[in-house]
Amino acid sequence: MSTTAAPHLPPRLLPLSGLDALFLHLETAEMPMHVGSLSLLEPPAGYTGGFVEDVRRHMAARLHLAPAFTRKLAEMPLGLANPVWINVPDVNVVHHIHHVQLPRPGTLAQLEACVARLHGQLLDRNRPLWALYIIESLKSGAIGYYAKVHHAAIDGAAGIALAKAMLDITPQPREVPPPPAAAGTAAAPAATDLLGAAARTTWNQLRKAAALLPTAAKTGSQALAQGVGQLLFGAAATAKGTFALGPRTALNGAITARRAYGTLSLPLPQFKATAAALEVTLNDLVLAVCAGALRAWLAQHGGVPRTTLYAGVPFSLRAAGDARSDNQVSMMRAQLATQIADPARRLAAIHASMAMGKQLTGSLRALVPTDYPSLGAPWLLAGLTALVGRTPLAAHIPLLANVAISNVTGPPVPLYLAGARMTHYWPASIVVHGVGLNITVQSYCDWLEVGLTACRDSVPDLPKFKGMLKAAFAEYVALAKKKAKPTAKPRKRVARAKARAPR
Repeated sequence: MSTTAAPHLPPRLLPLSGLDALFLHLETAEMPMHVGSLSLLEPPAGYTGGFVEDVRRHMAARLHLAPAFTRKLAEMPLGLANPVWINVPDVNVVHHIHHVQLPRPGTLAQLEACVARLHGQLLDRNRPLWALYIIESLKSGAIGYYAKVHHAAIDGAAGIALAKAMLDITPQPREVPPPPAAAGTAAAPAATDLLGAAARTTWNQLRKAAALLPTAAKTGSQALAQGVGQLLFGAAATAKGTFALGPRTALNGAITARRAYGTLSLPLPQFKATAAALEVTLNDLVLAVCAGALRAWLAQHGGVPRTTLYAGVPFSLRAAGDARSDNQVSMMRAQLATQIADPARRLAAIHASMAMGKQLTGSLRALVPTDYPSLGAPWLLAGLTALVGRTPLAAHIPLLANVAISNVTGPPVPLYLAGARMTHYWPASIVVHGVGLNITVQSYCDWLEVGLTACRDSVPDLPKFKGMLKAAFAEYVALAKKKAKPTAKPRKRVARAKARAPR
């Protein structure tokens, strides 16, 4: 947090990809486009310091490790093209790290309500797009730690990498290299610089798109059409080659700015053991548990549709070791088989749907674009978003997905912030018009941490839905135990049959 005067230097302009910028253009007061997390922290024994100031000092010394924390947006003249990032060499953490006191008695429900309110507030686009909140006065003695970063800056995988840079794996914070000496503060970019950057970015985007054409031709038109439909538009081909939409439910209308947020922790070893016993992947079981809870909830909110609900399931396009602060993610669509009452048959249908999706994503991963020409995109996308939000159109748009469900692999070891141990680490995500519930799951140590983000008007009883998730998981645990029960040996059964046979 240097205050030393320095000369103004021309800014370094960093173009946003088409996908990064999409999250900016879609953002409205009803649809904030940031992702985040809520953690519980356990201070060291005998700690008597001021934790807020400790965190500010800790973060100020590490901001240079996280590009998303040290750059802000510069808008193009007249909104002709996507904005660009410019570096901010002197970020004042006081503007980003805030202190909140919960009212008595300081329950987990009060903490969740506080995070729901904070999660519904837009980030200030005049500063780097992140904010942290230290939330104290929990009756358990724990400290709440809520963090949010704009989705234009990071995706789920980049968020995990960012957390690793800011946090430690021991109570004693590790030594980090000092930030490079600031040669000066960034001047506001000139209009000519911005327009030149837009022209260069558009040329590079066109060149990348052209480079995909030979690969697309080799892939084959039929496979490409099916794969692009699945990955980009969420339209899964049925056996007859047609595209099916999701049924409209209480979750699938226009949303408001009011948020609900809930947390749930499931034992990760038990979850893994249950998936193994049922011979499915952990992700299959996550989807099946969510599907069971959705069936129970919809039974009380308009009825369970006769056709399957669809989940929008993000998947990463990142190469191993890539920790850049950007978005390299696409979406596939999974059938949740919610029309099937039997949990075993429902799980089998989900497993088959995900197997098909993985086959498509594997063969067409290289063809999924995350960057594309953006001239005029701010006008077009912002206009369409406003049209959907301010008219009844949101209640009639085709439903490619009914719910968003994401599963992220998180840290397997405990993390620490400024010496405080993180005991839980729940994700928080985004809801949009037409999809009023987002279920994001992340592993952390021995927990499968579930973060539920919802429009409060779409899901007014989120605590009840949490209970339904627990019940759905318990149902599969019982199913796995039943499957694992030893059966009588065939020889003994034959012997008993002979004893009963008439002579």
